[in-house]
Amino acid sequence: MSAEERLARLRQVPIFAGLDDGVLARILGVSVELECPAGQVLARANDPGAGMFVLEEGTVVVEAPGRTIELGPGEFFGELSLLVPESTRVARVRAKTQVRCIAVNRLDFEELLEDEPRVALAMLPVVARRLWHVMHAE
Repeated sequence: MSAEERLARLRQVPIFAGLDDGVLARILGVSVELECPAGQVLARANDPGAGMFVLEEGTVVVEAPGRTIELGPGEFFGELSLLVPESTRVARVRAKTQVRCIAVNRLDFEELLEDEPRVALAMLPVVARRLWHVMHAE
């Protein structure tokens, strides 16, 4: 896949949609593309959070205490353990279907947010909505 095709794919991810090509190229430069078969666990609850994942294709199941949700292309997970220093993952995440995603490690993510706070601003409504649902789960 060409660099232009990878940039075009990244532009389709809502949290990255408003960023210029230089920032998108930087994200691609620090990220790793992963392909996982259905059933593979991508994150385990209580493990240290080492990175954030952005789904490009496929569906994952997020199994949190008292709640299970599905995420699909354009959505992300693993951000809470990056945004809260010294925290651990709060949910188990497994691939429901074959998944292709990009992963960004903690240090690169922190540097990216310092240089490009628009990424954090794009993430904020999603994070807030997730936390609201956790607080109002029955």
